[in-house]
Amino acid sequence: MIPVNEPMIGEKEVAYVTDCLRTGWISSAGKYIERFEKEWAAYCGRKYGIAVSNGTAALELALSALDLPERSEVILPSFTIISCVEAVLRNGLTPVLVDCDPRTYCMNSENVRRQITPRTTAIMPVHIYGHPVNMGAILAMAQEHNLKIVEDAAEAHGAMCLVNGQWRLCGSFGDVSCFSFYANKNITTGEGGMVLTDDARLAEKLQSRRNLCFGTKERFLHEDRGWNFRMTNLQAAIGCAQLENIDGFIRRKIEMATRYNEGLKNLPLQLPYIEPWARSTVWMYAVVLKDSIPFDANEFASRLQTQGVQTRPFFLGIHKQPVYRKMGLFHDLHCPITEKLSLQGLYLPSGQAITNEQIDNVVHAVQKIFATKL
Repeated sequence: MIPVNEPMIGEKEVAYVTDCLRTGWISSAGKYIERFEKEWAAYCGRKYGIAVSNGTAALELALSALDLPERSEVILPSFTIISCVEAVLRNGLTPVLVDCDPRTYCMNSENVRRQITPRTTAIMPVHIYGHPVNMGAILAMAQEHNLKIVEDAAEAHGAMCLVNGQWRLCGSFGDVSCFSFYANKNITTGEGGMVLTDDARLAEKLQSRRNLCFGTKERFLHEDRGWNFRMTNLQAAIGCAQLENIDGFIRRKIEMATRYNEGLKNLPLQLPYIEPWARSTVWMYAVVLKDSIPFDANEFASRLQTQGVQTRPFFLGIHKQPVYRKMGLFHDLHCPITEKLSLQGLYLPSGQAITNEQIDNVVHAVQKIFATKL
């Protein structure tokens, strides 16, 4: 079976983790945490990094630090992972969902504009599968309407967006930006995440709230509520080693996409598209079945599985999630592009450890499916 993802772990990761184990710094203090925070913030062009336990925690913590008015509205895409809307709800805010762009799968900026009301306080742009949201448009809207931006860059390590004539890395935008370092990301800490900001006051609040708001003078005197969202020194050690290789990891992602593009270009599939204002890392090689194909993505995945190829489905739209329907949310919402992508899209093996031979085997498996009578 060719796995959908397998991380690349090298000798430097082993050495740094071994250093943690031998010195006893295995919990939420140690030199690698501070180093990883500083180096990742610097890489993204930010002043402050606050390492946390995972990307979901990063989103929840980031929204918390903004102290937005209760029940005020946060605009975000329906085509995203459930973590995004959970962060909004768990902070006592109201999620407002928008449909996505049919080519990039990111939130459509014009849809965002139409949903801005006097109750809107923030926008959460979510970069999808390595392709950035149109941050130029989002930043302009936020400035015009005095809105906060919580950037979800969990899938866009190293991706870039052209804004006002300058190429800027995803994770450098808005009031706070959030990352995940899960095992399938461009760099990983196994589990883990980070919040970035340029605001010293926000950074201080984020640091306190990720650590149960322990007192600065009296440890067990609490002036505020927080979480235990700490990253361990072990995780940060892996992250430091991974960051040393990020340019190579991103180059490899582009090489994978180029190889897939060449092998799949004449098939009835929508292949990854990159806007001229974007530099996508093609984090996951996502394909969408053309409307002429008489089966859906589930059947496509099943046929690939029988040939030894693992895949992952696209997101089911947030507005279609049963848990939120039970809560009385999104009942009348229709997001046709999200719904189509959910039915017709999946991504192919795209992990750092995949070989060219494996990519060619995946391509052959896909070609074989479309060579037979559909």
